[in-house]
Amino acid sequence: MHLIDENATLAAGQQLASALPARLTIFLCGDLGAGKTTLTRGLLRGLGYTGKVKSPTYTLVEPYKDSRIVVYHFDFYRFTNAEEFLEAGLEEYFEGNGIRLVEWPDRAQPYLQAADLEVRLQVSASGGRDLELRALNREGQTCLERFVALSPN
Repeated sequence: MHLIDENATLAAGQQLASALPARLTIFLCGDLGAGKTTLTRGLLRGLGYTGKVKSPTYTLVEPYKDSRIVVYHFDFYRFTNAEEFLEAGLEEYFEGNGIRLVEWPDRAQPYLQAADLEVRLQVSASGGRDLELRALNREGQTCLERFVALSPN
């Protein structure tokens, strides 16, 4: 899906919010500035969250509990080794219901649980961003099918 600007990225996040179950792990992949946090902001707005949404680059995790589903937004960009995931005690966030949005998931492997859905964002040569969603299991497939069904095309 081509996203022509920031508003389109926010709208895609809102559309994804409408497709979410009560529990899902989503890997957000893309270079710096690709729109991962913007998509997250749209998703949270779609869930009814009205507060400030910021990148958890320095805090590692930002919990959002004032939306219809609890959302945990992770950013592992600053990890220098995967053991930092365990040292920070982050594995407990992956238990129970909630949505886990994970930026830079490769930096926490092999300790990070597998994703249900992978979201790839990249800056497009023609402007805007390109968005690709890939289901990695049954839960991810159900979410992806709901997302596509909500598409305005």
